[in-house]
Amino acid sequence: MVVTSMIVGQVLNNLFPVLMKEYNNPSLFRPWSDPLMSLFFLYPFILAIILSIVWEKTNKLFSGNTPTEKSFKFALSYWVVANITGMLISYSTFPVSFLMIVSWSISSLFTVMAGAYVIVRMSK
Repeated sequence: MVVTSMIVGQVLNNLFPVLMKEYNNPSLFRPWSDPLMSLFFLYPFILAIILSIVWEKTNKLFSGNTPTEKSFKFALSYWVVANITGMLISYSTFPVSFLMIVSWSISSLFTVMAGAYVIVRMSK
């Protein structure tokens, strides 16, 4: 999930260079030297644990002929519930552009899809 997030982030930053200006805004984010910023790197691991727990409790709800189909349905369901609501609150409370919110949403979707695929494959 970390690798997927890094790849999608690089692609989006290359497609939309204006995003880097927002990321470098010192009044928006904590500086990288702040010890709390290390939690940023734990996010994919925490998300993987949460996805595993949610999958374990709900996997019977997701039908599909292939692991890809099941993982897509699971990831999309999780993403709609967690990401859409989270991005709505982020957009309403942080001084970031709509493009930044969209890029976070896209990155999150791909990250969750990668994690869900691994979880579904491992649960067989």
